Amino acid sequence: MTETKKSKLRSRAWFGPTDRGGFIHRSWMKNQGHPDHMFDGRPVIGICNTWSELTPCNAHFRQIAEHVKRGVYEAGGFPLEFPVMSLGETLLRPTAMLFRNLASMDVEESIRGNPIDGVVLLVGCDKTTPACLMGAASCDLPTLTISGGPMLNGKFRGEDIGSGTNVWKFSEEVRSGEMPLCDFLEAEGCMSRSAGHCMTMGTASTMASVVESLGMGMPQNAAIPAVDSRRYALAHMAGRRIVEMVDEDLRMSKILTRQAFENAIRVVGAIGGSTNAVIHLLALAGRLGVDLKLEDWDALGRDVPCLVNLMPSGKYLMEDLYYAGGLPAVINELGDLIHRDALTVNGKTIGENTAGAPCYNREVIKTMEEPFAPQGGIAVLKGNLCPNGAVIKPSAASPHLMKHCGRAVVFEDIEDFHARIDSTDLDIDENCVMVLKNCGPRGYPGMPEVGNMPLPPKILKKGITDMLRISDGRMSGTAYGTVVLHVTPESAAGGPLALVENGDMIELDVEARRLHLDVTDEELSRRRAKWQPPQSPYTRGYYKLYIENVMGADRGADLEFLVGNSSTDVTRDSH
Repeated sequence: MTETKKSKLRSRAWFGPTDRGGFIHRSWMKNQGHPDHMFDGRPVIGICNTWSELTPCNAHFRQIAEHVKRGVYEAGGFPLEFPVMSLGETLLRPTAMLFRNLASMDVEESIRGNPIDGVVLLVGCDKTTPACLMGAASCDLPTLTISGGPMLNGKFRGEDIGSGTNVWKFSEEVRSGEMPLCDFLEAEGCMSRSAGHCMTMGTASTMASVVESLGMGMPQNAAIPAVDSRRYALAHMAGRRIVEMVDEDLRMSKILTRQAFENAIRVVGAIGGSTNAVIHLLALAGRLGVDLKLEDWDALGRDVPCLVNLMPSGKYLMEDLYYAGGLPAVINELGDLIHRDALTVNGKTIGENTAGAPCYNREVIKTMEEPFAPQGGIAVLKGNLCPNGAVIKPSAASPHLMKHCGRAVVFEDIEDFHARIDSTDLDIDENCVMVLKNCGPRGYPGMPEVGNMPLPPKILKKGITDMLRISDGRMSGTAYGTVVLHVTPESAAGGPLALVENGDMIELDVEARRLHLDVTDEELSRRRAKWQPPQSPYTRGYYKLYIENVMGADRGADLEFLVGNSSTDVTRDSH
């Protein structure tokens, strides 16, 4: 690296001077055994690690970080690993989504406040991916993302089982009396049998695919299993590449253009991806100043067929997707639907990365001519029940419920739902519409994955496995069913959902993109006059900050004061 390029490195403001400050910065770093030449002007690469034993999906990240370091050293860089808040979907209460924005602030300020020239983000579990991308985007340094990879396929009594998807299936079978509890408990270890995140096309796999389709990850980032040695080889090569990216000044803003977001939306449709990608990409775009709206998901993804036959919409799992050719084969199949000149982190366009990518198994990756499902995109609904929008995932829904009118059975909050759902006295049949309130960003708080409400046992015992469900919450990307989500404005903010009463008729027409509450405007006005906003019990700390500043799901549920990015300049020293 030339002296001119060295002088432009951010880290030189810390490690370059020969004054007292430079002495302090170098000397204390040397207590870790770093020799003099590590401070000679080589780029400092921050490895942002969301490792945590409380985040099982990311528990193998220490090994991945070591392989990244090998590549960084090999390319002449100085790798320095740092931790940030880790968000485990399976353990963190009340919901990991509540803390996505907090973790993004941790990432942002950790990058900005330290002598970092380029960043490698180690991500995996659902919210760690958007949190790290959002935080890094607010700094806009050269950045490369490595996903931790999916678990190996679950194996239970001769069949493949998928994380999340089979949990919901088995749970319903236990509740209906079809599956003994001992079998349910035995399946636990059979499902999660290796390191890695969910191997279904849930949110983690969807966001790993989003990383690759945005151009923020190396080719094949999405699908290599976590325990496959090729995942570590990818990490090594990523370590080499991030040093080159610093030399090229290839920042996030040069990659995350409007075209990149359009590519990601279409890929989410092609893979039958999670509805959670909608919220995360809207929030990420907001950090970068990219004009992306909820309606774009429908305009861009409405006619994208689902090409990937994976749970929860289909049969196979992420390990199978990798062996079939991975995401490059999917992107290649999409042809002109992809902006093929969009730049990626390896310095090539996404078109160059995927040109001629082979498919080795047409049972897993279908063709555009004979897709797995004719529509894989996210449908955006509008109507008097959701003036700012709501979403549904057609590929995971029951065709006979895509146009439906039914009587509302209302649950005021999640506690009300749990208290009544198993009662034989619940006035409900399979034609009803289950409505859950106060599960939005502000109302829960944090917008949990409770939208795919379990059906009442009295319905399950009839052999019915799906009903229309509506809420202002989210659902796991591993879930399935005819579930309308992200209703905005949310009920806690006084949206029309707050005014729904038992017995109201609700009409859904996915083809017409319509969600309608069959109640007159006069009656809604009367109900609104009596409505009182719920009183939050949270009066301090991050909960209070979040509730007072969180935006609606239609704007990515980011905190309002985090929209837009800021420079990495820090003009004041600590000494």
